[in-house]
Amino acid sequence: MSKDQRATEFAVFCIENTAKRMGINPRDVFLELKRTDGIEHFLYPSYPTLHTQGKEYIIDEVLEYIHRHNPDFAAKRTA
Repeated sequence: MSKDQRATEFAVFCIENTAKRMGINPRDVFLELKRTDGIEHFLYPSYPTLHTQGKEYIIDEVLEYIHRHNPDFAAKRTA
């Protein structure tokens, strides 16, 4: 598996688990990250560091990114 494929798999992991924590559809998280360029400018560049962390830490970082770019969307957070 190439580095790009691993980074894409990581992005999917982040989206799915962030949505699960928020109690929303993963598509909504994907669309919000896409709207704010979070996939290209946050998840992919952060992959080398973030993928070494635990799941809860990673989700917290994704939620922090979303909150900085759209506090209203982040307010949907349920956990």
